[in-house]
Amino acid sequence: MSFLDPVLNPILQPLLNSSPFLVVLLLALVVSLLITLAYKFFSDQAKMKALKEEQKAYQKQMKELRSQPEKMMQVQKESMRKNMDYMKLSFKPMLFTMIPLFLFFGWMADHLAFEPIFPGETYSITATFAKGVTGDAELLVGEGTELLSDAVQQISDRTVSWRMKSTEGQHELKVKKGEQEWAKDVLVTTAVQYENAVSPFPHADLENIQIDYTTLRPAGPNFSLLGWKPTWLGWYVLFSIVFSIGLRKVLKVY
Repeated sequence: MSFLDPVLNPILQPLLNSSPFLVVLLLALVVSLLITLAYKFFSDQAKMKALKEEQKAYQKQMKELRSQPEKMMQVQKESMRKNMDYMKLSFKPMLFTMIPLFLFFGWMADHLAFEPIFPGETYSITATFAKGVTGDAELLVGEGTELLSDAVQQISDRTVSWRMKSTEGQHELKVKKGEQEWAKDVLVTTAVQYENAVSPFPHADLENIQIDYTTLRPAGPNFSLLGWKPTWLGWYVLFSIVFSIGLRKVLKVY
């Protein structure tokens, strides 16, 4: 569960159910705007503008001094010094934006990482056991879940996987080894929602139970950019770059 769930879920869940792509675009715009405003109001814009102009002048000088390496190196050193001054001025607004950025990232990672499991869809879970654990393991399912593989299977390379399908709703699955049992909840829904992919069990014969989700592609599973199929993070980075450049120009932020 993300810290921002109580605030963002009522607003964004309906849009998330219809278009995860629009949710990524909207959040990229909101976060870019917050960061741009922080730089505008929490930094010395006059000084940063002057440093930018000096940087451009140094770059022009270095092009003119290509045939004079020693002089070009001197100008380059001065340019680097000015660049450090610019970075120092950028540090203060960066502090104001780090926490909101991490919170939004946490929400997106929790809600945009995987495709939901739909009613009647075949899915699988994998149990990973501790080193040295051998023998058989059994999966216990409740009403509304139909096992499509053997309930009792032999542990191979520390793992056992089961395939199944379930009706809509919350379902509890239990992995049993000897007298020990470990539970894992699975959410089956038509909304873009899901339980945590991995449930760890420290200091037990079972290390974790993992739901084998399909990665969510906000633009659709078949959309690709030169063979690249972006996840939410890829789209977020692309949108953020475009929005940041545009907002800085519009708001005259240096």
